[in-house]
Amino acid sequence: MAPNLTFDAWQRAGGQLAGVIDSSSWWLGDWLVYGKDHYADRYQLGIRTAGLKYQTLRNYAWVSRRFDMHRRRDALTFQHHAEVASLPYEKQEMWLDDAEAKRWTTKQLRNAIKAINEGEPATTPRPETPRQIALPGHRIDRWHQAAEHSGIDFDRWVLVTLDSAAGQILEHTENITALSA
Repeated sequence: MAPNLTFDAWQRAGGQLAGVIDSSSWWLGDWLVYGKDHYADRYQLGIRTAGLKYQTLRNYAWVSRRFDMHRRRDALTFQHHAEVASLPYEKQEMWLDDAEAKRWTTKQLRNAIKAINEGEPATTPRPETPRQIALPGHRIDRWHQAAEHSGIDFDRWVLVTLDSAAGQILEHTENITALSA
């Protein structure tokens, strides 16, 4: 990473890296499928070069086999596809349609499938709704200044600051509990 990377550039890089990671699951899966189909006698030797656990690679290949290129949804991650890979074709399509249309996370998709399988009524997992609190304007102005001074986007600054404060309080509480035990 460049030493003077701005927050925005750092954030963009993270998004790009996440895209590469998701794509690499498909690439490795497709690579393994090809190897199994074309080099069955040397397949095990070939997969050692990937340097990943055998079970991880098997999962990549299994999901890749279950989803031909034309069925893969660009708006969804490899993990979304993995969640439905064991289902029949029609169910896969139905769940992927829902996940794409409703912009579900992998966890929301998993929970929706689990609810149906456990006989619970089909409800749409709700995305997390932002919460609002009333604050005096002068505090928000001060926080904006602090975020700007830190070189961090305001929303991110608020989250980081609150998480840091919560971590300190929880750690302090754990230390007191440990000392009194």
